[in-house]
Amino acid sequence: MIKVVLFDLDDTLVDTTKLAERARRNAVENMVKHGLPVDFETAYNELLDLINEYGSNFSRHFDYLLRRLDLSYNPKWVAAGVIGYHNTKFTQLKDVKNAKKALIKLSSMGLRLGIVTDGDPIKQWEKILRLELEDFFEHVIISDFEGVKKPHPKIYQKALKLFGVEPEEAVMVGDRLYSDIYGAKNVGMHTVWFRYGKRKNSDLDYREYADFEIHDLLELPKLLEGLRNEESSNKEVHAHR
Repeated sequence: MIKVVLFDLDDTLVDTTKLAERARRNAVENMVKHGLPVDFETAYNELLDLINEYGSNFSRHFDYLLRRLDLSYNPKWVAAGVIGYHNTKFTQLKDVKNAKKALIKLSSMGLRLGIVTDGDPIKQWEKILRLELEDFFEHVIISDFEGVKKPHPKIYQKALKLFGVEPEEAVMVGDRLYSDIYGAKNVGMHTVWFRYGKRKNSDLDYREYADFEIHDLLELPKLLEGLRNEESSNKEVHAHR
């Protein structure tokens, strides 16, 4: 019987892709506005290359951007970038459509909920707290705190141990076929691919590891209710044999 539902965070519960793009564009626009002597497109494309190389959690994007543009360090331009980025994050951060409705419904079904996400712990907790999602979740497991990233089996095993359940008693819901779906399936969990965001057409070779595919989070409670009913029926059949 399914007892636990684990969620990815970015582009599963939090609309991260669109937010990150807007925040980066606004950061560069603010730097140009405050005197950065480079046109927007050149600076923005250089920033994207930098993020691809160093990762989104690198703490010195704007410092390195100036170096890549062969410009002397100017704290005003860096500050302008930081302001543009964080102002966008603070004002435009939002949850994925129907996320809270789905979480309320799942909780009312008696299911225990958790998050398994990659990323920087402070950044991920900031999203959870700002969107007031914390109270829905019993445990939040974040890769950079645990020292292991998805799809490594240890991060899923850690989550299962925290909840005290077997793999077949848990479902993983995420937008990434490789890290979320393939990773969870490899430890024996049920998997639901939420086909959303920038990765909805990525890693399709791993599609076979998804037990189910949804396009709206409100599909999830109905799906899990049906799955639980099916499991109950199977148990009754076996009991009468």
